[in-house]
Amino acid sequence: MALETELVYLYPKENSTSHKTSHYELVHDEENPIAILRRGLKFTMAVRFSNRGFDKTKDLVRLLFNYGPNPNPIKGTRGVVKIDPTKKSQIDDEQKLCRGDPIKVSRMISKMVNSNDDDGILVGRWDGTYDDGTAPSAWTGSVPILQEYLDTETSVNYGQCWVFSGVVTTICRAIGIPSRVVSNLVSAHDANATLTVDKYFDKNDEELLYDPNNEMGEDSIWNYHVWNDVYMARPDLPSGYGGWQAIDATPQETSDGVYQCGPASLEAIKKGSVGFNYDVGFMIASVNADLMRWKEDKTCDMGYSKIYCNNYHIGRLVLTKKPFFYDPNGDKDREDITCHYKAKEGTEAERLSLLNAVRGTEAAKRFYSLPDPEMEDMEFDLQELERIKIGENFSVVVKIKNKSDKLRHIKCALSAASVYYTGVKAKLITRQEGQFKMKPNSSEELKLTIKADDYLDKLVEYCNMKIYAIATVTETKQTWADEDDFQVIKPNIDIRVRRNLFLIFVQRLLINKLLMRYAGCNRKRVKYYFIYIRLGSTGNVKPGAVIKVNVDIVPKVEGEQKLVATFASKELLDITGSAKVEVIEDEQ
Repeated sequence: MALETELVYLYPKENSTSHKTSHYELVHDEENPIAILRRGLKFTMAVRFSNRGFDKTKDLVRLLFNYGPNPNPIKGTRGVVKIDPTKKSQIDDEQKLCRGDPIKVSRMISKMVNSNDDDGILVGRWDGTYDDGTAPSAWTGSVPILQEYLDTETSVNYGQCWVFSGVVTTICRAIGIPSRVVSNLVSAHDANATLTVDKYFDKNDEELLYDPNNEMGEDSIWNYHVWNDVYMARPDLPSGYGGWQAIDATPQETSDGVYQCGPASLEAIKKGSVGFNYDVGFMIASVNADLMRWKEDKTCDMGYSKIYCNNYHIGRLVLTKKPFFYDPNGDKDREDITCHYKAKEGTEAERLSLLNAVRGTEAAKRFYSLPDPEMEDMEFDLQELERIKIGENFSVVVKIKNKSDKLRHIKCALSAASVYYTGVKAKLITRQEGQFKMKPNSSEELKLTIKADDYLDKLVEYCNMKIYAIATVTETKQTWADEDDFQVIKPNIDIRVRRNLFLIFVQRLLINKLLMRYAGCNRKRVKYYFIYIRLGSTGNVKPGAVIKVNVDIVPKVEGEQKLVATFASKELLDITGSAKVEVIEDEQ
């Protein structure tokens, strides 16, 4: 008489500890808890038969693994494993044959998270207009994005680089691929595979908004860019190139005809090994391209002569979150991983790795073979601005030194503009130019003061600004140009938490410190362990006024949790706040 199966139990909570899936809500469902298991790990299960006991000498038990509609062994969506109580590891052997390829899977994830080619999860948008969707800065997690995509079966509006990266992290970790979010400060977008970022100026020292040598698009410098590292072996590469691999779901350039990027071995990026799959050259440029500036020159074959080359501007810091540490109001939880991507700037190892990449990139050879300008006798230095508080005045300063024993005549132009974080110019704030003389062996300081009234109404989302400076020496034709990106700092949301064991009382506080009114204020959402609360509008906020909102939240699980809140108005976006909360289990 054949055995009749009455019950199969997979111990959802017990297995979730060893499989590191205890934070999945399905595991803790009160009515129907579901086991979530990771590939390649042991798990415990129980089977109860209704008609008689199990006889290991006579009975044969098989486990059926099915995936998706109409499972089929030929398609790899149905598997059968025989259970022999006298043997221990036959399931492990079978799993090795059925495992997916993390190289192909992670590359596909970088493709499917953006919507450009196949109606993927997120629509990218960078123009500041998000009325028919959600502003990228308003998202506080991946869950509502994935839920909306699942419910509507259409791409979700809208995302930018950190949103794409957050969704990638969630998907990779959910299927068992270790993933971390990576932020690159001052990130290059190399549109023509030259391993350079090229800026062009006409004969009147005006920057061109296009690349005369690349009809497909122009290079750009993003104030920051966010992508992902995933951890895996790389049997398709020589030994030593496994470990962390970079993938990027933000649609920038196509790879194999579609918008995908990676996985690129960090070891290959650091060594300049552009011949290894995938997209290593593009990632090298992102963190280590040289910034080259060119000025219109009819005597040159290219039509432009190189006036300046900066080897240190790109890839100032490459950061990720420090594991097991959270600093809601500071940056103590960041980890510097720049050394994983490139050798220390200015060292021989850093230059050699970049030149190694140049040797393997045909388009780059032309740019790096061109001679640099000869030694000049004028020295220019644009003083960098780290950040200013919104509503404050600030000054742009250029220090100039005449190292020669001759009089020099200089033509100089300074300008300031608001920019999107991708480096695209938004609105010109001011531009000043003039000519002056410098005595032999002397030093001067040029200063351009910009008042709050000059820039407040010209800021765009995230409040990034760019300073441009260019100067030409009449006698020697020496030309210098430089730029500085910085952010205008906005107020934060102050989150104050009063704990009463099981009911969390949250107070959100925002002070309008500007002498201007916030119009159409929208208190977006509060996130608490996948609890999302969308709050209504506060109306207009007068100068100096304080918004105070009380929210009662009942948490779902115990332990340390994070509380995140966002605020948006017509004048200011991307105002956030966060706090840590310790949730205590109900003992009653």
